[in-house]
Amino acid sequence: MSDSIKHECGLAFVRLRKPLDFYREKYGTPLYGLKKLQFLMAKQLNRGQDGAGIGVIKLNPDYGNRYIARKRSNASNAVADIFNEVRKAWDQLSPETQEHTDLLRREFPFAGELLLGHLRYGTHGGNSLENIHPFLRQNNWMCRNLVVAGNYNLTNVDELFQKLVELGQQPKEQSDNVTMLEKIGHFIDEENQRIFDHYNAQGLSNLDITARIKEEMDLERILKRSFRDLDGGYNMAGMIGHGDAYIIRDPAGIRPSFWYADEEILVSASERAAIMTCFNLSADQVQELGPGNALIIKHTGEYSEVNILPPAERKSCSFERIYFSRGNDPEIYQERKKLGELLAEPILKKISYDVNNTVFSYVPNTAATAFYGLVDGVNAYVHRTQNEVLQKVIQGEGLSGDPGLKQRLDEVMHWVLRREKILIKDGKMRTFITNDNDRADLVGHVYDVTYGVVRPHTDTLVIVDDSIVRGTTLRNSILRILDRLQPKKIIMVSSAPQIRYPDCYGIDMSKLGDFVAFQAAIALRRERGEQHLIDAAHQQVAEQLQLPATAQRNVVKDIYAGLDDDELSNKIAEIVVEEEIHAEVEIVYQTVDNLHLASPEHRGDWYFTGDYPTPGGNKVANRSLLFYLEGVNRRAY
Repeated sequence: MSDSIKHECGLAFVRLRKPLDFYREKYGTPLYGLKKLQFLMAKQLNRGQDGAGIGVIKLNPDYGNRYIARKRSNASNAVADIFNEVRKAWDQLSPETQEHTDLLRREFPFAGELLLGHLRYGTHGGNSLENIHPFLRQNNWMCRNLVVAGNYNLTNVDELFQKLVELGQQPKEQSDNVTMLEKIGHFIDEENQRIFDHYNAQGLSNLDITARIKEEMDLERILKRSFRDLDGGYNMAGMIGHGDAYIIRDPAGIRPSFWYADEEILVSASERAAIMTCFNLSADQVQELGPGNALIIKHTGEYSEVNILPPAERKSCSFERIYFSRGNDPEIYQERKKLGELLAEPILKKISYDVNNTVFSYVPNTAATAFYGLVDGVNAYVHRTQNEVLQKVIQGEGLSGDPGLKQRLDEVMHWVLRREKILIKDGKMRTFITNDNDRADLVGHVYDVTYGVVRPHTDTLVIVDDSIVRGTTLRNSILRILDRLQPKKIIMVSSAPQIRYPDCYGIDMSKLGDFVAFQAAIALRRERGEQHLIDAAHQQVAEQLQLPATAQRNVVKDIYAGLDDDELSNKIAEIVVEEEIHAEVEIVYQTVDNLHLASPEHRGDWYFTGDYPTPGGNKVANRSLLFYLEGVNRRAY
């Protein structure tokens, strides 16, 4: 998307199922796991550029030896920064230590069998190292240590925090990260105590009991107790000090999660294509973690996928398909092309089927796949029309009796679809100028254009975008620079439907006032003298927020009720077009029906429809509306 939106974090997990010597002998390095972790993280850099972190656990360490290591970075190139530091630590080892895995395990903190990586897009909480995953809960009892990382946002942190307080805890802050670390940690502590009490009553020594805890810890039981009252979307991983680990996914399947295992290794990641590339696999070899399920990995290396929470109606995030995930996943690539193809007919109508006088392009680069689909759709129309005219010629056995048919044949056979690279995004530009007007001018030069391919006052420009969220980049940059080419008309095309509602499951889109579709709806209400509808919504939302989340309805829907897509699109065009723009500007959005046609298995469409997969979504939407109406400029969760 051309608007800057921070979004989904990325997860990478590696469990070596053989001793380090095995990887040295087969792959030439005992750091095979670290290299694969780095590869998985590098292939998911699209999921986090605010920071990154890794955590490593060693199995069966000697007493007194460090067995948990962590490194985090908030550098601009965080993944490279982390692994450069790891490499420096490796280079400082003696050749003897590098060659002998027993020495290596003692002296090199990152020579472990369990490796967890995380890439962060910070939706809130700042970008300090303290806010970067993985998080550690440390204890001298091995089986009470916990390392946690994930792609998640919870909507009921307030309630979960209060439950921790009622248990007697005093969490250091009220955030979903700390809350989950302490919540899971609490039930790990209880599981430790349960097993200890059982064997202590039988007279076993503390050392023997510790060994029994390692063998008998019931991770399924811990997860069922820890996650039973969560509201939100999550793909979360955890490692316990003695070597048990898990990856768990929310019951609606909001956040994506994939895994693969063979006799040598078990891996998990937020994106299937990352695993495919890293291990040279086909799509059918990579498993999707089921909604509400957990992949449980024992310290022995045995693993199983088990159900933790009853699956809800599947609402996998459609924005993953439209934009967030890398487009090289085979299913996502085809879905994005289909989204573009489904826009062909609406666009042809907008240009009155005048293909010769239209230039097609896209922005940003992530919109390229949808653009290819649109081009395919328009080409299909061109070829279909040419065939229809040719059939008429054949059936009429020539052109002699119909001059109009000859003219039509000549016209359609000269149709050429003009697809060009029009917009080019420049690198980050900095200035010493502090004047706001000059800064606005700088923003207007973020993009440059290809000159000489648009015929002034004759051609229509059709520009495909992934989605149009705020409209600020359109208004401040894209339309200005396109208008310099002097097209007759500019049609901006969004492969996503109108974004009308806030997200609360991981994307940085929680303020209603930021959405240009919402701005358009409010403007239309006021222009039509319908302020009373806005006032009624204000009263309704205040009342709804007094109810439990499970009883609330989404009052934001009242603002949109009765307004159709075309009305909103036209008003959005008015909002983003400034007076100095000379070209006519139209905006075309994807329809929700076509979104579901392109991606039938991933129906999480709450940004577009307001139909949230959990009760907390309605609560966040209502709070966001209240904040907007009362002039409170902060996020709604």
